[in-house]
Amino acid sequence: MTKEPILLFYEDPYLKETNAIVIDVKDNIVWLDKTIFFAEKGGQVSDQGWINDLKVIDVRPEDYGHVLEKTPSFKVGEKVHLKLDWERRYRIMRLHSAAHLVYFAIKKVLGDVPVIGSHVGADKARIDIAFEGNVRPYLKDIQEIVNNKIRENKEIQIYTKENLRIWKLNDWEIPCGGTHVRRTGEIGEIILKRVNLGKDKERIEIRLKEK
Repeated sequence: MTKEPILLFYEDPYLKETNAIVIDVKDNIVWLDKTIFFAEKGGQVSDQGWINDLKVIDVRPEDYGHVLEKTPSFKVGEKVHLKLDWERRYRIMRLHSAAHLVYFAIKKVLGDVPVIGSHVGADKARIDIAFEGNVRPYLKDIQEIVNNKIRENKEIQIYTKENLRIWKLNDWEIPCGGTHVRRTGEIGEIILKRVNLGKDKERIEIRLKEK
């Protein structure tokens, strides 16, 4: 099995470009000694971007194989240039940090309701909860709590505890292996929407308000 690369997005989630050495190539999948590309984990989608001039369409979480749009011409041992689709990544970072704020706001408004699913994509995030009834009447209060935290522009801290990465904002903290913005103000105003998943299941969708 190919050795896991150095994950540069944990050292600096704002790093947009770097060089790396090709460790292995199989058809259109490439393994590198280090990477700026996040591989899907904890509900956050994989990054996209380019290795040299070839599009990276996915990153395999099981082995950090970078899936390219077609078979590359570069070989094992060669140096290649990595470039993120930064606009996409930055939206994901903002949405992921927003999702944590929404999670804690849900707990504040609704109590300790069970979270039964979550996902962070490039266009929206979601949190699914086990809840009896309709969550829509509570969305305004949840949204207001979150947007107030965003306006406060507080620092978001990431630290490691017992081999777990922890996301922390004041006294709110949660284990998370995703990528995040440094301050809440970077998120920008968010909008929440309710989706009915069926009996006793509610979905809250999170979107960034367009400027």
